[in-house]
Amino acid sequence: MSRYRGPRLKMIRRLKSLPGLTGKAPNPRESRVAADQSTSKKISQYCVRLEAKQRLRFNYGLTERQLLRYVRIARKTKGSTGQVLLQLLEMRLDNIVFQLGLAPTIPAARQLVNHRHILVNDRIVDVPSYRCEPQDNITVRNRPTSYNVLKGGVFESSRSNEIPDHLSLSILEGNKPRGIVNQVAKRESMDLNINELLIVEYYSRKA
Repeated sequence: MSRYRGPRLKMIRRLKSLPGLTGKAPNPRESRVAADQSTSKKISQYCVRLEAKQRLRFNYGLTERQLLRYVRIARKTKGSTGQVLLQLLEMRLDNIVFQLGLAPTIPAARQLVNHRHILVNDRIVDVPSYRCEPQDNITVRNRPTSYNVLKGGVFESSRSNEIPDHLSLSILEGNKPRGIVNQVAKRESMDLNINELLIVEYYSRKA
């Protein structure tokens, strides 16, 4: 299944808040109608697990194959499978760029990375799924076009007061942002409100 490229508000009306997909909120009236419709139907346990899986996949902008691969890696890693899965997704480069406030959404952050605007430890990395490690330095390429893609042509972090504990942000000379990965992401610092155990249960027969 390919990555979702359709209307984002339609998706969050169905799956509720997805901070990585869009910062917009649906019309309150439409949300109430959707909630009334969902409460009037009997929901199976399979549907509950499926919805949790879909929320995770659409929030991080993954294909079904990518998410299944992450689940398999998490299963082979020491620790809670659900928490390891979330840590793997949080440490992706496109998510780190989003969390630092360099992009308003994860799809926008993915585009920055794909277009070679982002440096990791002073080296160009154009792979959004690149797994960041503690002490990695995230900066923007030192060229006009790279800074022009940021809002207003200069760095303006809309998330400057919401940067999670495992990251830190500093502004260098010339209003140039630099992010540092302090440590592996913690479960309590993640924006997405989700029960990761439901996802593990959904993939219990597939992974």
